[in-house]
Amino acid sequence: MTEAIIKVEGMSCMHCVGRIKKALEGLKGIQASDVQIGLVKVTFDEKNLSRGDIEKAVVSAGYKVAA
Repeated sequence: MTEAIIKVEGMSCMHCVGRIKKALEGLKGIQASDVQIGLVKVTFDEKNLSRGDIEKAVVSAGYKVAA
């Protein structure tokens, strides 16, 4: 299992947290996630999923991954 912390720009409320949680739930391979305003912490199986896949899900939900 791999852990990643991804900083997210554009989140301002619990609705934002819910949108990202929903986007992450659609990904196969995430074992655990903790979404807070501005931050996503995930544990995932690299055999099924990459950090890039997780970042794409965040972007698809309407947010920007911070550099």
